[in-house]
Amino acid sequence: MHLTASKRAAITLALGATCVLAAQGLALPSAQAAPTTTATSAASPVTAAETAVARGLAASLADPGWRGRVRSAALGSGQVDLARLTSGGAAPAALAGAVTAADLKIAAAKGLGAQTGSLLRVRLGADSMKAALTPDTAPLVAVAADDDNGAAVTAYDSAGRAHTLSARQTPQQPVYVVDVDVAKATATGLAQVDKAFSQAGLSAPATSTTATTGGYWTTKINSVYLNDDEEPWILGDAEIFSLVSGFGFDGKVRVDTVDMPYLDNDHTTYYPNQILANWSSYKYNLADVVMMEDDGDTNYATLAKALADALLTITDQGAYVPLVDAILAAIPSSWYTNDADYVDSWYTLAQTSSGQLNGARGNGRMTVEPYFVQQF
Repeated sequence: MHLTASKRAAITLALGATCVLAAQGLALPSAQAAPTTTATSAASPVTAAETAVARGLAASLADPGWRGRVRSAALGSGQVDLARLTSGGAAPAALAGAVTAADLKIAAAKGLGAQTGSLLRVRLGADSMKAALTPDTAPLVAVAADDDNGAAVTAYDSAGRAHTLSARQTPQQPVYVVDVDVAKATATGLAQVDKAFSQAGLSAPATSTTATTGGYWTTKINSVYLNDDEEPWILGDAEIFSLVSGFGFDGKVRVDTVDMPYLDNDHTTYYPNQILANWSSYKYNLADVVMMEDDGDTNYATLAKALADALLTITDQGAYVPLVDAILAAIPSSWYTNDADYVDSWYTLAQTSSGQLNGARGNGRMTVEPYFVQQF
């Protein structure tokens, strides 16, 4: 799932109202050959690295033997680790080197360490392309679009030519899509965000009441649903995470990250039974939730710093203060394109909250209930 709303418009309205309307992009009606000098100078570092690998992979598909190896991998697994696929000497040396270099560049651009390992993957653009993926066919290779409202996708053939495809209309010819393993990047990135929050004092330890009460109260998500239309074929599953914020017992803002890797598709109800908030960590019985999506370009180090710098200026005044607006305002406006996209927010989640909770933006809803975690 990819959330195609205009995020810049969304943040402007979100700071002044409790509901934001989303705008959808328009699609190009057909695919045509394009000049080979496709501009990438304005692309993000992640997209630039992906594009270099996509062009190299497209060129490598001129070799029938290697093309068959890629085809088998793509048909056998929905998402193929490019580093693993190109290792062992089967792939052209230039392509293997390009994948290694791109993995390092992407990790750096996302604020992740080199120890993160491989991040690039390749997949077939849509299941409907499988029948056309014959041994004699050299598929085009594209990069997952880096513009939420983009109507066009650039794909490369084995001769190095660029082709413009519609992002809304699935092409008939097979297309391999190069993108980032966002699930892996998000899990690694959120761990670094948690570490940065701890170092900044935004995640003070919970109270010791568990020892006397035999456990602690939480809010559990029973079901969650996101509403968003016109998903482009070029983009894969979303990677959703939430920031739960409130005031800790030390009087500082506390932020907890919650990874929600199961939220792949819109118009689908998921039943995760996932803990959203641990109330033993908060001074008040109220907290806020901001749900976001990582489409591949999120720099988690920058995200943590931006939030820490903004939230450390907010102090406990003896009463709960909503924090959604402060979190949204802290995130650079450029991130409301295809980086950490704003999905929805929930103000004043209470320890006693139960039943369906609609997001302020009207894009999501959750059903929750208080849940006591028993200590053994």
